[in-house]
Amino acid sequence: MTAQKEFSKAVQSVKMSAMYREYKLWKSHLQLVHDELTFIEHLLNSYVFEPNTPNLFERLQDYQARIKKTKVNREVVCGKIIEHEKKIGGMIECADAYCDSFYKQKHETLKAETVSFMEDFKNLKSEIFEYAGGILKKRKPSS
Repeated sequence: MTAQKEFSKAVQSVKMSAMYREYKLWKSHLQLVHDELTFIEHLLNSYVFEPNTPNLFERLQDYQARIKKTKVNREVVCGKIIEHEKKIGGMIECADAYCDSFYKQKHETLKAETVSFMEDFKNLKSEIFEYAGGILKKRKPSS
């Protein structure tokens, strides 16, 4: 493939479309994380745990602090995706490997950051659910 064809507007457009699809998927996952974080916060702030659980208050406080940090990290990742998504249109003007590589590198860096965030969140969520599942009240409250 000649350099002209390799970086034609049609080829660059196809590459951009693939990146946009990936951004859309990432944003969808991050929206789901937002919803899950809201649920977990409500769970941690509810009165569904056995009150005589050792270190309950400290453990819940730790989880709440980690959830707060996760929310901030989520916003940072979302912001980076939106910023890069706005700039990706410039890729259509790329006429050489250096320019093309610049956009690909930015995309791959953002992908790695998004995947890392999602893994960290998945691990935190699993930890919270495993802990909370073991200390939920077993009986219905009397009316």
